[in-house]
Parts: sequence; C-alpha cells; structure tokens
Amino acid sequence: MSISKIKTTVLTTLTLTATAVAFLALPVFAQDGGDGSGPPPPQGLFGGNFLFIMAAMFAIIYFFMIRPEQKKQKERQKMLSALKKGDRVLTIGGLVGVITAVKDSTYIVKSGEGAVLEVTKSAISSQINDAKESREALTAEAPTPDAKEN
Repeated sequence: MSISKIKTTVLTTLTLTATAVAFLALPVFAQDGGDGSGPPPPQGLFGGNFLFIMAAMFAIIYFFMIRPEQKKQKERQKMLSALKKGDRVLTIGGLVGVITAVKDSTYIVKSGEGAVLEVTKSAISSQINDAKESREALTAEAPTPDAKEN
C-alpha cells in the first residue's frame, strides 16, 4: 500500500466517523420542542459562575499577598536610597555597622573595632537608629590600647 492510499483511507474513516457522530447527535438537539419545555441546558462548572469565582480568587490573592509585598518592596527601596554616610545599619547577615562611604552599588560599613566591610546595597536589611547618634560614633576616635608598663 502506498502512502497516498493510507492517507485517503484515514481521511475517509475520519469523515465517516464525524458524519456518524453528527447524525447521532441530531436527536439530542431535536428533543427541545421549541416551547422551552425540554431539559434545561447544563450550567457548566460551578453553576455558570466560574468566571466570577476566578475573578474573586484573583482579587483576594492580589489584596492579601501581592499588594502588601509590593508596598514593602517600595518602602525598602526608599530606605536604601535614603541611606547616607553615618547611618547605622543592620545587614542581612546580622552585622551591625555604620556607613562610612556610599558608592554606586555598595556601601562601605565600619563594624566593630577597625573592621571595614564593603557590602552591596541589597545586603542592607534595615536602618537601626537615628543618624545623629551614628555620626557621633563615627567621628569619635577609637580607644587606643594601653601601653604595657614594665
């Protein structure tokens, strides 16, 4: 058998099948006498209110999950852009320090005695307290170790 004969046979079979299905479905469509006394049409999923339920679910998800997260993200971006030299910050790693310099995408943070770190802006978790106290701590000299007496 050639491929063209197989294609013809398959197309003929499909056509006959479709025709048989259409003829079998005709009595189903003809049951309604036109006066509306036939069975009611099926309502579909959730009684025809599927789109309403989906819209309500999306609204609930938006107002309880997406919108608050967007607000937090905007507040965080505002806080990060407002940070300046002398602000006391907490990193996501738990380090506390004072910003000594601001670069394009990083901050130089002084933490502890002489520890100077360069952290990315996204690594800052929060600003700890008011900037005045932090600036005073930044300008204060670190205590010098006592000389050992012999």
